[in-house]
Amino acid sequence: MAYREFDACRDLADIVACTWQRTAAAPGRQRVVPDGCVDLVWRGDALSVAGPDTGSWMSLLEPGGTIAGLRFRPGAAGAALGLPASELRDMRVALEEVWGGAAVELAERLGDATGADEQRGILERAIVARRATMDQPDRLVLAAKGVLGRPRSRVRAVGERLGLSDRQLLRRFRAAVGYGPKVLDRVLRFQRFLARAGAVAGGHDSVARVAAELGYADQAHLTRECALLSGLTPGTLAQRAATTP
Repeated sequence: MAYREFDACRDLADIVACTWQRTAAAPGRQRVVPDGCVDLVWRGDALSVAGPDTGSWMSLLEPGGTIAGLRFRPGAAGAALGLPASELRDMRVALEEVWGGAAVELAERLGDATGADEQRGILERAIVARRATMDQPDRLVLAAKGVLGRPRSRVRAVGERLGLSDRQLLRRFRAAVGYGPKVLDRVLRFQRFLARAGAVAGGHDSVARVAAELGYADQAHLTRECALLSGLTPGTLAQRAATTP
């Protein structure tokens, strides 16, 4: 299985994390774990919206097939798609159900494309074209997101700093991100562990030290979070990080 990510074009860099493509040499399944993002996914004959996720799920891979996608940054999907992101939580939905005829036309263009590079470009241009009528992402959510998932981050303190009550912060996060700030805090901290998992697998770091530095209460806390968000142990995730291209 080969997976590659590509920087978003300059016009989308603030709301799109990347475009990506995945090709499988043999049939199989790929575990997808939460990252706080929502993706547009083209599977050769179907265009869908994926996420945001609160747990892992298994993506089926067809031999020789290539999947192309565009990943919105956390907090951008609600405005970009034109609906509360909470309506997509833990779901895979045909984009036609969200955009109607516009999604049908987009799928036709993707189907006529000659390869994944062209398909990723088509997805980007579709979002660029929508920006003129798209609401801007919630700036307070984006400000809050910037400090979540870090050691000693506290959701209530973030809301107070922004002048928002717990209820207001939760409502705005559900619309923009798809779930509340406490969930995103856990997901972003988990993603920071994954970023260091390769060093753990290589013996250059330890699970216990990484857990402490990322703000987990202890190694057992990190282990529980990994199980809840991915279904795997920290050690298994580290080994996967070391072997995944």
